[in-house]
Amino acid sequence: MGVGLPIGGGIGGIVLLLLFSALTGQNPIDIINTSAPDEAVGTRGVPADDPQAEFVSVVLADTEETWTDIFRERAASYPAPTLVLFTQATQSGCGLGQSAMGPFYCPEDQKVYLDLSFFHELDTRFGAPGDFAQAYVVAHEVGHHIQTVTGVSSRVTAARQRAGGREENALSVRQELQADCYAGVWGHFAARRGLVEPGDAEEGLRAAAAIGDDRLQQQTQGHVVPESFTHGSSEERVRWLRRGLESGRVDSCDTFGAGTS
Repeated sequence: MGVGLPIGGGIGGIVLLLLFSALTGQNPIDIINTSAPDEAVGTRGVPADDPQAEFVSVVLADTEETWTDIFRERAASYPAPTLVLFTQATQSGCGLGQSAMGPFYCPEDQKVYLDLSFFHELDTRFGAPGDFAQAYVVAHEVGHHIQTVTGVSSRVTAARQRAGGREENALSVRQELQADCYAGVWGHFAARRGLVEPGDAEEGLRAAAAIGDDRLQQQTQGHVVPESFTHGSSEERVRWLRRGLESGRVDSCDTFGAGTS
C-alpha cells in the first residue's frame, strides 16, 4: 500500500512531484513509496518517461491507497488493478481495445486500459481540461474494478441478460453512475490528504458533465434519446460524482437502491 503523496497543494502537488522526479531522475512511484508491484502499470507503445504516463501512475497509486484503507476497514484485502497504457490499439482480456473506445476496464483480466491521447480529446473536444479531470477518468475506471471484486458487475451482467431493451440500458446507467460515485469517494480522501482543492474538484465535475449521454448525443446526432442512455445524463453523472466527493462513503453510492433522477 502507498503512504500518500509527501507534498500538498492540490493536484498541483502531483505536478510538483513529477517535476521533482524529472529533476532527480527518480521514478515517481518510488518517491511516494508505494509497494505496488512493478507490473501495476504496463506501457505498450508509450515511453516510460512520458509525463502523462507518470501522472497517471501516481493517480493509480493514490487510488490504491484509498481503496486499500476502505477494504481494510471491512476486514478485506484490496486486489489492486493493473493499468495498461497503449497507443491506437491493444489486446485485452475482453478483446481488442482501440483508442476510439475511450478508456475502459476489462473485468476478465482486471486491468484498466487507457490511450493517453484521450486526455487531449477530453480537453479539445469535450472542453474538460485539467489534472483532476484526468484523474477522475482513472478513478472512474478503478470504480469499475471495485464493482468487479465486490461482485456488483457479475450481478449486473446477469440482470441485464434477463432484462434486455430499455431495462438493460437502465442497469448499465446505474453501474456507470456508481463508478462515478466511487471516483468521488477517492477524490474525497485525496482532498483530505491535501491533494485536491475545491477548484480541482470542479475540473472533475466539468468532465463528468462533458461526457453525459445527453450532451454526447446532442453533439453527434442533434437530439437526445434518454431510453438509449448507457452512462447517464450530464446532471446524473455530476450528481453522483459530487455525492462521493462530499460523503466519502461507499454506502452513499448505492445507485441500484436509489433513483437516478
